[in-house]
Amino acid sequence: MHESYRDRIRMPSLLTRVTTATAAAEWIRDGMTVGMSGFTRAGDAKVVPMALAERARSEQLKITLMTGASLGSDVDKTLTEAGVLARRIPFQADATLRSAINRGEVMYIDHHLSETVELLRTQQIAPIDIAIIEAAAITETGALIPTTSVGNSASFAILADKVIVEINLTQSPDLEGLHDIFIPKRRPLREPIPIMTARDRVGGHAIEIPPEKIVAIVVTEKSDSSSTILPPDGETAAIAGHLVEFFRHEVNAGRLTEKLLPLQAGIGTIANAVMSGFIDSPFSGLTMYSEVLQDSTFELFDAGKLDFASGSSITLSPQKSREVFGDIGRYKDRLVLRPQEVSNHPEVIRRLGIIALNTALEADIYGNVNSTHVQGTHMMNGIGGSGDFARNAYLSIFATKSLAKDGRISSIVPMVSHVDHTEHDVDILVTEIGLADLRGLAPRERAEVIIGNCVAEPYRQMLRDYVAEASRRGGHTPHLLEQAFSWHTRYRLTGSMLPAA
Repeated sequence: MHESYRDRIRMPSLLTRVTTATAAAEWIRDGMTVGMSGFTRAGDAKVVPMALAERARSEQLKITLMTGASLGSDVDKTLTEAGVLARRIPFQADATLRSAINRGEVMYIDHHLSETVELLRTQQIAPIDIAIIEAAAITETGALIPTTSVGNSASFAILADKVIVEINLTQSPDLEGLHDIFIPKRRPLREPIPIMTARDRVGGHAIEIPPEKIVAIVVTEKSDSSSTILPPDGETAAIAGHLVEFFRHEVNAGRLTEKLLPLQAGIGTIANAVMSGFIDSPFSGLTMYSEVLQDSTFELFDAGKLDFASGSSITLSPQKSREVFGDIGRYKDRLVLRPQEVSNHPEVIRRLGIIALNTALEADIYGNVNSTHVQGTHMMNGIGGSGDFARNAYLSIFATKSLAKDGRISSIVPMVSHVDHTEHDVDILVTEIGLADLRGLAPRERAEVIIGNCVAEPYRQMLRDYVAEASRRGGHTPHLLEQAFSWHTRYRLTGSMLPAA
């Protein structure tokens, strides 16, 4: 074991609790609820979960697992294959776990990311028995210095009966001071969250817990998993172009300045590519108040476009990770990582006037968005923070490519097969075809703009025919209920939403 771990554990009495991952995992028992650090493949516990999976191969061991968001290092995959997961909360992005969820083998509870610890704090869901938290260091008072994410780690550690700490030596000690750990008070005594700009720091740098709660410390040298986002392509560049032109119009109309308003971007290829598109835009002096800071965040820093970024985690590609974390001091005074209940808090989102950009699996002709369920039934990843931002943003934007599966699927359909974001929460819908500004429009007007601006042929004409027939039947929001899901049914039966030639 590398001896430098002693420099990371600055409370000498805790050195006696350094142990192996296998020994630490013995604290976890069948039926427990475990809170684990990690937010979108960043700052997650990496070795104790693997030891837990190994135990489960020879004994009955099932847990409820709560995290901040998705995990890396194949943790969800390994725990699923070992049969450890009885329940999973609140977000995941692993194919093996996803399959188990859709087979009904793992009960998955899909939360808005701002709400999980609220439910824990008010005892509306089962309490945390034990937390497993990755840290860069432990302070002289026993407080934990998070690594590349905060997520729900602080509240898990505070609310848990016991805490296991993974000290990760690959995480830079220079991360200390990057975090802003603010925990809202319990209702009804809660005060306003005093964040007035994305730059504001309102909490401490570490997770303060009684050191006697720390029952085991495991030293690791396993890096975060890299981002899985793909590079921009012609379609995502076109989406970015439509948005840049839209923002130019908003500036010319006097509704925005060239600094825009604080930006939020959901995780994934499309959102990251769109944010990268701001590099060649006329906008500068930008700020971000988001969840996950991706490659585009640091590209915008380096291009001189972005002044400050607030998030809950940093998830990067391999090359960008080496550049950023190899010289984190270059960015540190322009970054802050917060608990996700603060990064995603409706109060702050609405106060700051966030411009929110999230991704849709599909949208319908009236602006309802499905972010989570393929064909209305099969969970993809989860709603994540998109609902937190969409409902409360100054501008709520949803982006998607107009087509999928080589044109056999239209992302714009007569009626979405599952609704995560209603038409009331969607201001802008954009595809590579164009942009639909839905503000101030009635349902029939929304349908006309969405079909005309965002849909690829031959689906555009199919939707026009659908709306024409539905409108003859009447209604504030015209539909043909017997045909509303006919495209989904056709795809299920034939493999294409297009009718047979």
